[in-house]
Amino acid sequence: MRILLAEDDVSQAESIQSWLEMDGYVIDWVARGDHAILAIEQHEYDCVLLDRGLPKASGDEILVALRSRQKTTPVIFLTARDQLQDRIQGLDLGANDYLVKPFNLEELSARIRAQLRSHQQTATDVLVWQNLQLDVQAKSLKQDDQAVNLTAKEFQILHKLMQKPEHIVTREQLEASLYAWGDEIESNAIEVFIYQLRKKIGAEMIKTVRGLGYRMAKVTPE
Repeated sequence: MRILLAEDDVSQAESIQSWLEMDGYVIDWVARGDHAILAIEQHEYDCVLLDRGLPKASGDEILVALRSRQKTTPVIFLTARDQLQDRIQGLDLGANDYLVKPFNLEELSARIRAQLRSHQQTATDVLVWQNLQLDVQAKSLKQDDQAVNLTAKEFQILHKLMQKPEHIVTREQLEASLYAWGDEIESNAIEVFIYQLRKKIGAEMIKTVRGLGYRMAKVTPE
């Protein structure tokens, strides 16, 4: 899952980014408000973390820009503004949560998880395709009720494919779900992950659509 972090305190941003990457998130970090607005226009995020006091455009302005595009992406304000009226104003603007600095990183992780659960609003956190059961919250996979061990990136790719299993997912879309800005991406990285997934769940489960990308395949039982 991909998160936008808008924070102009470099030390704090680096700490947050490192911590959330250990949770398995892909983090895009910007230090200016206008850059955050540009990122929102160009990318889809699962959650946005906003400092209210950013240069070039405030966190409030970023939130207004996000909501004006009819995007319901969860937004958590990270701010030193701790007065009751500040909290009320931030939530009334459309923020989903409000965390006052300094805060505990474990609490930040918990609040992100809570917002992601709420935003998904699905009857179940388990995606099913034929004999595969992907538990999104537990980050686990079962095939024919047998556990299949996946790496974090293998899980992210399979999650992306199983969200709309009959739709084609491009290589670029898969890369966007795995890597943040500036990450070095080897030219054959996606092909390697797909190969590893096929070894674990069966080569026939993921179809290559030449020149377009990948999708889940319907397999007829023998």
